[in-house]
Amino acid sequence: MRDGGGEIHMGWRVDRIHCEGLRVISIEAVNAVGERRTFEGDYFLSTMPMRELVTAIDAPVPANVREVSEGLQYRDFITVGLLADRLKVQEPDGGLLKDTWIYVQEPDVLLGRLQIFNNWSPYLVEDPTKVWIGLEYFCYETDDLWRMTDEELKKFAIAEVAKIGILNAADVTDGHVVRVPKTYPAYFGSYDRFDELREFTDGFENLFLVGRNGCTSTTIRIIVC
Repeated sequence: MRDGGGEIHMGWRVDRIHCEGLRVISIEAVNAVGERRTFEGDYFLSTMPMRELVTAIDAPVPANVREVSEGLQYRDFITVGLLADRLKVQEPDGGLLKDTWIYVQEPDVLLGRLQIFNNWSPYLVEDPTKVWIGLEYFCYETDDLWRMTDEELKKFAIAEVAKIGILNAADVTDGHVVRVPKTYPAYFGSYDRFDELREFTDGFENLFLVGRNGCTSTTIRIIVC
């Protein structure tokens, strides 16, 4: 993208969307220290949660659309990445499991899903003799799990994955925590009226929503022709 003349701005949260009629003309974003910038463009690709998107739009919003938007609910998401020397569970030939995602059904752990990054791409693991896994937790920002420190989460996740026999805790050499708010739209609240919201956002000729119903982050990509 940069090689083609594009720009990537990190650390900016979009909170205002300026429109003229049914066309977006610019967005405003703020960074962690309160600085504010305006970005103009011809086309806007949004992955913002739709609730925040509607709030940010300065065009008139019909009452029913605002009602649907405010009634949407989301699930938040934590990934705990663990680097390990090996897994206890292996293929019959002793090799690394070939699965990419494994759903966890054990009722006595909070872990919902496990992914093996080696199987996404070998380029995700610097040392091919190591195993890089992601432990996925579906939660809410108000949960005790979300409020844990990174180090507490790493210890908690290692204990859970060791408990169900995926690896030995002693084989873990490193870890990393990523929290993603509003990752998944929940299929309750006002979700059964989602078409009303979609009809409104589809009316903007140069605004395109992508991702899980436009709910994955507070990001808008701008294309200038």
